[in-house]
Amino acid sequence: MDHDSFSVNSAEPSLYADKVSVGYPERRVIETMSLAMQTGKIMALVGPNGSGKSTLLKAMARLLPVESGAVYLDGKAITKLPSAQVARRLAILPQGPSAPRGLTVGELVEQGRFPHVGALRMLRHQDHDAIREALALTNMTDFVHRPLDGLSGGERQRAWIALTLAQDTPVLLLDEPTTFLDIGHQLEVLDLVQQLNRERGMTIVLVLHDLNQAARYAERMVVLNRGQIVADGPSATVLNPTMLADIFKVRANIVTDPVTGTPVCLPYAPVGASASERLESLGPTVGKVAAQPVNGRAMFP
Repeated sequence: MDHDSFSVNSAEPSLYADKVSVGYPERRVIETMSLAMQTGKIMALVGPNGSGKSTLLKAMARLLPVESGAVYLDGKAITKLPSAQVARRLAILPQGPSAPRGLTVGELVEQGRFPHVGALRMLRHQDHDAIREALALTNMTDFVHRPLDGLSGGERQRAWIALTLAQDTPVLLLDEPTTFLDIGHQLEVLDLVQQLNRERGMTIVLVLHDLNQAARYAERMVVLNRGQIVADGPSATVLNPTMLADIFKVRANIVTDPVTGTPVCLPYAPVGASASERLESLGPTVGKVAAQPVNGRAMFP
């Protein structure tokens, strides 16, 4: 594949990591990983804590430099593209985003239009339309004048999602978008993601901890473990008892959701010894705290 010049169509990746290694000063997290995100599809990244999901997403969005390899956006090396051009093609919601104190919801969402309006940042009619639509889609219209620091965690999360929608990009990367949301708002957000994909053809990558939600909303599931891809394919194939035992260390049954027809995992036991069995293996005195007399008083060791 000629990464410098190929044209994007439904069969070619809009975002592609080619043998990337990524990490932090104290350790390397991802080693020589390649991953292509097909145009117009929803892909879920799943895996245990520390497996490299968020690190990969940041590298794909140019928020974290790669140590080796390269990331390509629409066939071009993302490091060679102007920042404004990248921001018009790709939006990311990272974990734990922060904003200046006192910023209102409306002011936050306006920032999603900055890549489109030029250096003077003068909002045009179409920019105001995009902002209103993003607020409506996330049910945040009534919060437009509210300061972010006065909102609940779930309301703030929806405001940040509105920002990414106002950016109006064909590629959307969402790192745990359902964080802080109650179950009703979780489903609202994921239904919206699915709607954007079906109606606008958006390419969407989700990092999710809920495997059942990943299986329900993503056509493709990629499982990471210790910085490597260990499974990649349709959710119905990837979500299976063997993978769950090997990677997530749980024993589970897989059933079919009677409404959506997607797989649902039902964990029933951890893999390995239970907590009480591990304590017993350490000896009869472990877990028993004996009082030791010191100067006539009982003290705990």
